[in-house]
Amino acid sequence: METPQRPRPRLNLPSGLDESSLRLDMPFSPITRTTTTSPSPSKKTTYSDRFIPCRTSSRLQAFSLVDKPSPVKEGGNDAYSRLLRSELLGEDLGGLVRSPSGGNGGKASPMSPNKNLFRFKTEHESPGSGFSHSVSGHDGGVSGEAWTPPKVPRKIAKTPHKVLDAPSLQDDFYLNLVDWSSQNVLAVGLGTCVYLWTASTSKVTKLCDLGPSDSICSVQWTREGSYLAIGTSLGDIQIWDGTHCKRIRNMGGHRTRTGVLAWSSCILASGSRDKNILQHDIRVSNDYIGRLVGHKSEVCGLKWSHDDRELASGGNDNQLLVWNQQSQQPVLRLTEHTAAVKAIAWSPHQHGLLASGGGTADRCIRFWNTANGHQLNCVDTDSQVCNLAWCKNVNELVSTHGYSQNQIMVWKYPSMGKVATLTGHTMRVLYLASSPDGQTIVTGAGDETLRFWNIFPSVKTPAPGRDTGMWSLGRTHIR
Repeated sequence: METPQRPRPRLNLPSGLDESSLRLDMPFSPITRTTTTSPSPSKKTTYSDRFIPCRTSSRLQAFSLVDKPSPVKEGGNDAYSRLLRSELLGEDLGGLVRSPSGGNGGKASPMSPNKNLFRFKTEHESPGSGFSHSVSGHDGGVSGEAWTPPKVPRKIAKTPHKVLDAPSLQDDFYLNLVDWSSQNVLAVGLGTCVYLWTASTSKVTKLCDLGPSDSICSVQWTREGSYLAIGTSLGDIQIWDGTHCKRIRNMGGHRTRTGVLAWSSCILASGSRDKNILQHDIRVSNDYIGRLVGHKSEVCGLKWSHDDRELASGGNDNQLLVWNQQSQQPVLRLTEHTAAVKAIAWSPHQHGLLASGGGTADRCIRFWNTANGHQLNCVDTDSQVCNLAWCKNVNELVSTHGYSQNQIMVWKYPSMGKVATLTGHTMRVLYLASSPDGQTIVTGAGDETLRFWNIFPSVKTPAPGRDTGMWSLGRTHIR
């Protein structure tokens, strides 16, 4: 019987050593086999018993493992969430309670498993990146706030949409010859006459003529827009019915020209070259009911606050005074300006916020808190400040200027960033008035022109521009 042939060993082993004595200890890592694909020993291909994706491109760092409260279910569902975790996960209720002050570092108990596994986290964009990966702008879960694109800067036309010729419009810094009523009628003092221009129809009406011995120094509508006060070079103040073109009152009191007027609800304040401020009440027979003495030179700026409690006055003595109805002496005496203070404006958006502008030697717009007399800000405009006016629709203001640039500037408050700079007048822009809707201003200068500018948005929509509508382009005459 033939004996079976012993199989040949698959390994070349030394004599006295067989395969049964060999043992190979397998590691826990998967079996790998290396195949050399090139002469270089650094290039290897690794095979595994299961597929594992390349983690260098999976961005696992973008997944947050931090337990954060849901922005939608805050407060009301805390008890229910703790009970549900206890029932489903067998957790201790006490271990999941958070302190109101964010105790334990704002994290759950160390024994509780993380419930926000693989919740996607917003990556922090690199400083050089121009794109944002976060819709809400916050790190963490998705927020309920919608992303809003940045606001496009409002476009303001650089040219006036209408120009009126105004012959004999005086080039005098201390006069106030233009005012726009709440009934959309513009009053302009030209020499010895006052003309009314109705914006809705462009109709021009001659209201009065003072004759060769007198001249117009100031005009001011009542807040209702029915009556017009006129200050004259002789120091008188006339009250006219603008609808019927009829004079209803003449009041004296000043010894020389009355260059500025300001109406409250029922009191008319007048400032004169005689350094005095008179208060008139047309409901009584007396020419005036009070005299305010504080300035050392001509009074050229007057404005009542919107609540009628305070009156601000500016003079050629470089002083800005604030008065109230309880005292015959100023409650504030502000002396930081270094030139005449004609430009005065109260903010319609913030109580007690007053803006003032100085003349050629000062050139600054200053902001004041009249509650304590503190100066809030000072901006050097590099030009004589002739007028200031706040917009009632948005928190912006406009200033007109004289020497040396004769420009009109629109400012954003409180940053005082320049929204627009408008030019066109060839002489000092001494006169300024705002339309009843707050969107249009009219400016006047010694170049004997009135220019209308659309600079402010409407109350509802900050539209980039407005149609001139009934106002045709071109140049016409005010008289």
